[in-house]
Parts: sequence; C-alpha cells; structure tokens
Amino acid sequence: MDVLKITGSKPLQGHIRASGAKNAMTKLLVASLLSDKKCTFYNVPNIGDVEITVNLCKEIGSEVKWDKAARTLEISTSELKTTYVPQRYCGSNRIPILMIGALLGRTDQDIIVPTIGGDLIGMRPIDLHIHALQKLGARIEYRGMKKEGAYFAQAHQGLSGTIITLSYPSVGATENTILAAVRAKGTTLIKNAAIEPEIIDLILFLQKLGANIMVDVDRTICIEQATQFHDVEHTVLTDRNEVASYAVAAVSTKGRVFVEGAEHHNMIAFLNKLREVGGGFHVRSNGIEFFYDQPLRAGLHLETDVHPGFMTDWQQPFVVLLTQAQGASVIHETVYENRFGYTHTLKEMGADIELFTQCLGGKACRFATNNHHHSLVIKGPTPLKGKEISIPDLRAGFAYVMAALLSPDESTITNVDFLDRGYEDLVGKLSSLGANITRLTIKKGEIPPIPTLTGVDSRALAL
Repeated sequence: MDVLKITGSKPLQGHIRASGAKNAMTKLLVASLLSDKKCTFYNVPNIGDVEITVNLCKEIGSEVKWDKAARTLEISTSELKTTYVPQRYCGSNRIPILMIGALLGRTDQDIIVPTIGGDLIGMRPIDLHIHALQKLGARIEYRGMKKEGAYFAQAHQGLSGTIITLSYPSVGATENTILAAVRAKGTTLIKNAAIEPEIIDLILFLQKLGANIMVDVDRTICIEQATQFHDVEHTVLTDRNEVASYAVAAVSTKGRVFVEGAEHHNMIAFLNKLREVGGGFHVRSNGIEFFYDQPLRAGLHLETDVHPGFMTDWQQPFVVLLTQAQGASVIHETVYENRFGYTHTLKEMGADIELFTQCLGGKACRFATNNHHHSLVIKGPTPLKGKEISIPDLRAGFAYVMAALLSPDESTITNVDFLDRGYEDLVGKLSSLGANITRLTIKKGEIPPIPTLTGVDSRALAL
C-alpha cells in the first residue's frame, strides 16, 4: 500500500506543465473504436484512468502503442475480439458504459456491460444514456448476472437518426449519444446537450475521423451519419481540473506557480471566482501564472453548474482555499447531491464548515426537496492541523493534499490510487514546487486503519 507523507506551511513556487485531460483522453480512446483506422494522440497523460481504458480497449480488440515518455499513443481496432466488457473494469471508472454507444454501429452482437463503477460522489443514473440510445433504435435491457447484473445492448436492424432531448445536460449521456449517432442512418439532433470543453474536443476528433457534427448556440448538437473514416492525429486538450487544483494550491499557500499549457478560454468561470476572493493570476501566451496577491477575502457565493458554469470538480479544492479567506462564503452544489462528504475530514482538520439540505442559491436545483446536504457555509481563516486521512474519491483527494500542504503538522494520506487516476506525477510536480511530500510503500498494518468517510451514498455505484 502506498501512502503520502506531507508536512505543509511552505509556499509553492515554480513552474509545472499541465497534463492532457483525463476526461478527454479516456473518451477519445473509446471513440477510436468507431472505426478500424489508426488514431494517433499527443499530450496523453500517464494516469490510472488512461491505463485502465487502454487495457479495456485491448480486451475489445485494439492494438495500442503508448510511448509514455513522449506522451504519444497510437491505437487501431481492425476488428472486435469481443463485445463483453469484463467485470473487473466496471468498478474502476465510468468508461465502460460508453462502450455501448461506440460499439452499437460496429457490431450486431450483444454488447454486455456489467454494473458501472466510479467515484462515490452521488447518484449518476444511466437512464439518460439508455433512453437516448433506445430512441436511436437500440434494444437495451438490464439482466441479473452473477452478483452485479449487466446491461445488454444490440442494434440488429441498425440505428436511425432522431431528435433526442436530454432532461439534464449530462456529460456522459451526451457523449454516449454522440458516439452512437455517428454511425446512425440520417441525422441526429441532441437538444439540451452538455457542451463541456472535453465534449468539444471529442467532436473535433470525430470530425477528423469522418463525422459531420455541428454545435448550435442553444445546446443543440447535430450529427450526420458518417460513411467513410480516416486516420487521425489529435492533440488532447490540457486538463482544466489539474490546472485549477494547482492554482488554488499556489494561492492558498501564498505562493506563485506558472502552469504551462493552461488554457484561458476553458477557465473563465474559475478565474472569475479566484479573482473575487483576491487570488492573483496573469494569463501568458503559453499558460497562466497563479499567485497570492493579498489577504484572501470571503463573502463568496458560488454555485456549481454545467459548462460554462463553475465546474463541480473545482469546488473541493476551492473549499480548502476558502478556509484561508477572511469571512463567510456559501457554496451550492447543483450537479451531484452527495459531493460534500469529504468536508467531514476537513472539519476534523480545523475547518469551520456547516452543511445544509436547503438550496443556498438561486439556480434551479434537482435536489431542492430531496434532503441531501448539497449546500454549505464556510468561515475563515482557520488554521488546519495534520491528520491521518483516507481518500474517498479523486477530487476530494486533492482537497486533502491541499489541506495537508497548509498544515505545519505531518499528515499521512492513504488510498493514493484515487489520485493516480487523475493527477500525473503528483508527487514529482509538488516536490518541484517546494512541497515537503514523499510517497512511501508500506506493509499492511504499519499504520492503523483509518475510518471510512461518513456521508457517502452507496447508491452512487449505480453511476
């Protein structure tokens, strides 16, 4: 088992390079299954979720050459060896469900995807995926299978374009529908679609591959059937979640960090909120420099939302930043209903946080009457103390790393594999910025077990 040992109270200073986006690269690998052509990717992050997705694609029949040092990857799938997603992949991340959309147009066999996994942050129901794919002509059913059950999907008669209106602009449902629509006869319209930068990156890749796709101003995506495919070269956009993480780490530790490759146009909502609390940044031609400029001020009202709003993956490290700001701030989580479970540990470290089931904000919220703790009030500044911490999910994991960087005490962090899923060379990058952080491999039992995080809804395993 690997653990992190962190002793904080040192400002982060220096220069790092942003990695390719986890939420783009994993989907691009799945999209490559649409054709038998060679796809070459650049700026590929060496992270756990990409490794898992590569191995899954190999199981399906892909040939992959991945030069991790050069950050390049070639993949081609001349034929499918199987349409069954092995059970061992379905507890690792949420990629397997996208195999349905990608493979429906390539095979008339049943596509079998066991129950889906992912971070424990709230319900991620796949009914939006299922309804959209069914409207395109797929037959999908859930069957009991071993201990978990599985989704069986097929389109023996082929798929046909149609008009699909999503009840919520779900990223996953939008991606799955796009993938299926590329091979569907005629034209497909997706209304109320998600338009995150990672989805636009997927669309750019698919256009190179041979698809005709248009994004309209009213969240409508139009996909025409692709009948001819081409070899593709594609550079993956940089990871805006990683950029935001290092940005708030720099500001909260009173440091200065230049993030090479940070893309301004994908960070607008984040940068606005950072400036509101007094954080400094300079946009350069090749990245963004983040720095502590003045005592941080609270009084912030922040509501997470789908793009172009404030991203839900940004709020966890931002909460830690607000522990160092003078005054009270309010955060209203509107994307996932159970994303504040990580605050229990922050409170034990000294943070002044109170959770509410009410909507503390003006945005329409799906959780208004569901009795979920999806709003909080945080007061600062508060000193944070070191602690033994168990990471429950990826973004909470970086929030804990940040909290440890702010404490003069030593913290021990376990479940480091969660961080490996989305942060490339975390220890190396933080060490280069002056952080006192080491990664150790220890034998089981050398540190006492850490209690499981409270407040996590186990139903989240249903995606």
